[in-house]
Amino acid sequence: MAEEKPAVTEEKPAAKEKSTAENVVFIGIKPVMNYVLAVITQFNMGTGDVTLKARGQAISRAVDVAEITRNRFLQGLVVRNISIGTEELQGDRGATNVSTVEIVLGRGK
Repeated sequence: MAEEKPAVTEEKPAAKEKSTAENVVFIGIKPVMNYVLAVITQFNMGTGDVTLKARGQAISRAVDVAEITRNRFLQGLVVRNISIGTEELQGDRGATNVSTVEIVLGRGK
C-alpha cells in the first residue's frame, strides 16, 4: 500500500514588479503604463506611500512613472523622498557599478 503524501501547494511570490508587503514597485523593462497601473492599484488599496525602485537604464522610466501618475491620474500625490545610490554588481567582466534610485510617492496633505 503506497503511503499518500499530502498535497504541497507552493505559494508563488508576488509579481516581480510589486511587493504589497512593502508597497514597493520595482521598475524594469515593461511599458511605463504597466507600472503606472501598479502604483494606482497600490493607492486604491489604501496604501499610504508607494516606493518606486529602479536601477541603471530603468531610472528614467521610474521618473516617467512618478510624473505620469502624479500629473495625469492622481493629482493629489506628492514626492515625499528621492534616494539615489550605487550598487556594485558582479558580472562576467568583474564588478561594475550600477546607479539606483528610490522615489517615494504619497498622498498630499
